[in-house]
Amino acid sequence: MTPAPGPGRAKEPTTPKATDRPAPAAASDETHTAQHITRPAPADASGETGSTRRVTASLRSLLVRRKAVLAKLAAWSAAESAQTFLGGYCVARALDDGFLRAAPSTGLLWLAGAAVAILLGAPVVRGVFAQLPHLTEPLRDQLVRGSVVRALRTATTAGGGVDATAVSRLTSQTEIARDSFAGLVLATRSFVFVAVGALVGLLSLAPQFLLVVVPPLVLGLALFTASLRPMARAQHRYLDADEAVGRRAEITRTALRDIVACGAQETTAAQNRRAVDEAAAAQRALARWASVRTFSVATAGQLPVLLLLVTTPWLLRQGVTAGSVVGALTYVLQSLLPALHTLMTVLGAAGARFFVVLDRLTQPLPPTPTPPPAPAAAPPGPRRKGRAATALELRHVRAAYGPGARPVLDALDLTVEQGEHLAVVGPSGIGKSTLLHVAAGMLTPERGDIRLFGHAVAACPPSELTALRVLAPQEAYVFTGTLRDNLRYLRPDADRAAVDRAVDALALEPLVDRVGGLDRTLTPDALSLGERQLIALGRAHLAPAPLLLLDEATCHLDPAAEATAERALSARPGTLVVVAHRLSSALRADRILVLDGTRAQYGTHDALLARCALYRDLVGHWNQVRE
Repeated sequence: MTPAPGPGRAKEPTTPKATDRPAPAAASDETHTAQHITRPAPADASGETGSTRRVTASLRSLLVRRKAVLAKLAAWSAAESAQTFLGGYCVARALDDGFLRAAPSTGLLWLAGAAVAILLGAPVVRGVFAQLPHLTEPLRDQLVRGSVVRALRTATTAGGGVDATAVSRLTSQTEIARDSFAGLVLATRSFVFVAVGALVGLLSLAPQFLLVVVPPLVLGLALFTASLRPMARAQHRYLDADEAVGRRAEITRTALRDIVACGAQETTAAQNRRAVDEAAAAQRALARWASVRTFSVATAGQLPVLLLLVTTPWLLRQGVTAGSVVGALTYVLQSLLPALHTLMTVLGAAGARFFVVLDRLTQPLPPTPTPPPAPAAAPPGPRRKGRAATALELRHVRAAYGPGARPVLDALDLTVEQGEHLAVVGPSGIGKSTLLHVAAGMLTPERGDIRLFGHAVAACPPSELTALRVLAPQEAYVFTGTLRDNLRYLRPDADRAAVDRAVDALALEPLVDRVGGLDRTLTPDALSLGERQLIALGRAHLAPAPLLLLDEATCHLDPAAEATAERALSARPGTLVVVAHRLSSALRADRILVLDGTRAQYGTHDALLARCALYRDLVGHWNQVRE
C-alpha cells in the first residue's frame, strides 16, 4: 500500500448510528443490483421526427396491405354520410313544408323519412364493425411478433440481460395499441363522413350556415391539432414513469431481504417515492392537456350552436327559413357535436397512447446476437508481495452520509496492491464501511476516482464489478436452499472438490454436521448470526472475484473462528480488505489504515504505534476489553 493519504476532515457524527454505513446506492454481490430511476430526457426535434416517420411507415405498411378492407369501410361510411344528410334535411322540410304550412301529414312523412334513416344506421354500424378486426388484429399480431423477437434478441445478445418490460410490451402495451387503433379508426372515419354529410346538408339548406358553423369548427380543430404533440409527449412521460414504478416494485420485491440486511431501507424508499412522484406528476400533466381538449371541443362543437342562436335574426332577414335554422341546429347538435367530441376524446387519449406505444414497440431491434467471447483468465494469481499492479486505488475521494452532511472521507488517497491484506480501523461512525461501499462501487462519492484492477468503477457495469470484487456485509444473507447452493451463490459452477476445499479452509465441518450435510435444505431463521456469517465467508472464499471486502463480516464469530476465517481468506489467491473490530484482526494484516476523522494514516502495526495517537488508543482499548 503506497503511503499517500489525504486529509479526512470530518469528525465523528454526534448522533450515534446503528451502523456506520450509509444506505448503499446499489447492491453488491451479497445483494441484488438496484438501478437508479431517472427521468428520461425529452426527445429533441430530430428524435420526434424519427419517431413520427417510424410510426407513420408502420401504419402505412399495414394499411397498404389492407386496401380491400379500407374500401369496404369507406362504402359503409358513405352510407353514414347519407344518413347524416337525411337527418337534418328531413327535419327542415318537415317544418317548412309541413307543420309551418298547416300540413301535418307532410311534416309527419318527412319525420318518418328521418326515422327510417336512423333505423338504417344499425346495418351500417354492423358493417363497419365487421371490417374493423381485419385492420386491428394484423396490427396486434405484428406487434406481438416484434416484441417476442426483441425480448429474445435482448436476452441472447452478448452483454444483454432480461428485458424487464417484455411482459408489459406483450400484454398491456400491445392491447393498448390494438384498442387505441380501433378507436382511432372508428372515430376518424365517423367524423369525416358525418362532417361531409352535415356540411353538405347545411349548404343545401342555406350557404349562410357555413359562414356561422365552419370558422369555430376549424378554430377548435386547429387548437386541438396543435395540442396533439405535447399531449403525446405527456403520454410518453407517463408510460416511462409507469414502467419505472414497475421496475422499482420488482427490484424492491426481489431484493427485500438484501435491502434490510444492508440497511438500505431509507435509500430504497426514497427511490420508490421519486418514481411514484414522477408518475403522479406525469398524470397531472395529462390532466392539464385533457382540459385543453375540453376547451377545443367547446370551441368547435358548442360555439357553433351559440352562434346559430345569436345570428338567427340575421339569418331570417337573409331569407333563411325557420325550418332551415332548426335543421342546421339538428346537424350541429345531433351529428357534428357528438362526432367531434368522440374524435377529440379518442385522439386526445387513445391517439396519444397509440402513438407513444407504437413508437416504443417499433423501436429498431437490437443487433443479431453474436457468440460471446471466450472468458478471460482470472485477474490475479496466487498472492505475491511486491507486485506492481494495484487491486484497489482511490484518488481524492470525498464521501458523506447524505446531501449536506459533513464528509466522512475527504480527499482520501489509497492504493492497495494485488495480494495485500489490509485492515481498516477507527471509531464507530468514522467512515470505515463507507470506504468499503465506495471501493465496491455501491456508493458514489461526491468526488474522486476509484479503480479496481485498473478499471474505473464509475464506468463498470454491475456484471464486471461482480467479477472483480465481493463485499461481505455484517448482516449475512442466507436463502432457503441447500448449504451447498448457499456456498456456491457467487460461483454456481463450483464443483464438489472446490466446495469441499472451502469447507476445510474455513473449518465449516461442525456447521455442515449440525445442519445435516451440504445437501440439506437450510432454514435461515434457524441459523445463528455467527453461522450466517460463516456461510457468507465460505461463499466469499469460493467466489472467483480477486478482491474480497469484509465489512465487519466476522463480528459475530469467536476469536478462534475469526482467526481461521481471516487466515483462509488471506491465503486465498487475491486481495483482502477487512474492517477490523479486534486487535488480533489488525495484527494479521500486512498494513493497517486508520481513519480518525481529520486525516487517514496507515502503515504496519509497529509504525502506527510509534506515530498515531488514535491507533495507540484503539490498541489500549482492545487490550482492556481482552483482559
